[in-house]
Amino acid sequence: MLQKLIIQNYALIDNLEINFDKGLNILTGETGAGKSIILGALSLILGQRAESRYFFNQQKKCVIEGSFKIAGFHLNAFFEENDLDYEGETVLRREISADGKSRAFINDTPVNLTLIKNFGERLIDIHSQHATQEINDPDFQLLVVDGVAGHQELLSTYQTRFRVYKKSVTQLQQLIEQNDKAKTDLDYYQFQFDELEKAGISNDEQELLEKELYTLNNAEEIKRNLSGAHYLMHEGETSAIIQLREAGQQLSAIEKFNPVVEELHERLKSTLIELKDIASELEILDQKTHTDESRAEEVNTRLSLLYNLQKKHRVNSNEELLAIQDDLSDKMQQAVFGDEAVEKLQKQISADKQELEKLAAELSANRTKAIPVIQGKVLATLTEMGMGNSALEIEQAQLGDLTKNGTDAIRFMFSANKGHALADMSKVASGGELSRLMLSIKSIIAEYTALPTIIFDEIDTGVSGEVANKVGQVMERLSQNLQVITITHLPQIAGKGKSHYFVYKDDTAATTYTRIKKLDNNERVLEIAKMLSGDKPGESALQNARELLAG
Repeated sequence: MLQKLIIQNYALIDNLEINFDKGLNILTGETGAGKSIILGALSLILGQRAESRYFFNQQKKCVIEGSFKIAGFHLNAFFEENDLDYEGETVLRREISADGKSRAFINDTPVNLTLIKNFGERLIDIHSQHATQEINDPDFQLLVVDGVAGHQELLSTYQTRFRVYKKSVTQLQQLIEQNDKAKTDLDYYQFQFDELEKAGISNDEQELLEKELYTLNNAEEIKRNLSGAHYLMHEGETSAIIQLREAGQQLSAIEKFNPVVEELHERLKSTLIELKDIASELEILDQKTHTDESRAEEVNTRLSLLYNLQKKHRVNSNEELLAIQDDLSDKMQQAVFGDEAVEKLQKQISADKQELEKLAAELSANRTKAIPVIQGKVLATLTEMGMGNSALEIEQAQLGDLTKNGTDAIRFMFSANKGHALADMSKVASGGELSRLMLSIKSIIAEYTALPTIIFDEIDTGVSGEVANKVGQVMERLSQNLQVITITHLPQIAGKGKSHYFVYKDDTAATTYTRIKKLDNNERVLEIAKMLSGDKPGESALQNARELLAG
């Protein structure tokens, strides 16, 4: 249930804190005082989008915070599935900055708007006088039947398997299309594959061939420079090695006179050894380097083949060509063995469909049992609220195909008056009658589902007198199973409340503010008396108010 609501910087509210009680909570006040503003703020922590133009102060952020007591409403799984910390008293918080940016939190953990909206739907059902159009929504009507049928686990199992089934059907269609295309293009795929396979491509071949060709094309220059370097180092009369050898002899003659010279001589000998090795390797490389026009032509031919294949397939490397070759192989396999894959998936889909049909039949049977229960309870509640001539028939038709909810099409047919044909509810009921009809349906939903809180926003429009008193009795009975918060202008309903809150405008300062006050018993008598007879109620109105409260 909703325990506390804090509103900061929203519409006419600068800072407001409301503590709600269990049972039936009544909100009254003059039109425009801010009752609907409070619901608008509450809707923000239930996932509705906000606009900064509704801020009390455009320079400050808007903060809405609601504390909910959720123990006993089987919401632990929601917290586990979404990696949230479960608390028996959970806080929903929404912050909207002046530039329109929004942040949402569940127990101080940041969440997205979709998640907080999904959670909010498990906590509160807000029903206004303008929401009676929902009653004609086939999904809502089916929801009512499923709620009374009490087969949520079965329905959840069906819906999970149905999603898998639909995914498989889509996959089958794609597989058939791919298979047909593969068969049509098999010869073309085979030709391309053979061409690539015959080429015998390897990953690093192109780079190696390009380096080899570069060497072959520059063989004469390479050989000339290698030969020249070897001559200068080893063969010439003034070659580097000969001169360094003579320098070593000079040092050898004087090393006995100075230890430093001996060390330098040793270093020179090491250098000579290294230079001889270099000269030797240069000579070997020179001997290996030669012009080979036939090999150059061979490499050129091979590279041309690779370049042409890459151009043909619009790629830039052998690695990509090999990937295309693998893909062509897969397509050929699909053309050859695709029928087997299609047949296997078709068998699986057929088995899944049979299982779904069994589950759908169970759902349908449960709904069939629930329908007379709904009809009886709705009509009994309507009779209690002064609509004893009403007739309700819930049609259950079988669809030709499986849907996300089974095979049933549910349709509520209604008549508010004796002797009139049944029709869609919006066509045969006035606003006040629709409100009472929706109240009776909501009371059934509350009886069969674990919804913590339900809010009625002036759905008593169009009723008065004894009918209003009966509507209040229904709300009072409804509040035995869950928390009910009702915005009303009717004293008969206000008198049924366990707690009464008065919403008013405070214009004593330069700026008008919306305020709220929880009334004590004497204040409730005066407020209900004003609802009965105006701002200055007489003793008879006060006595009538006392009687309504004693009710």
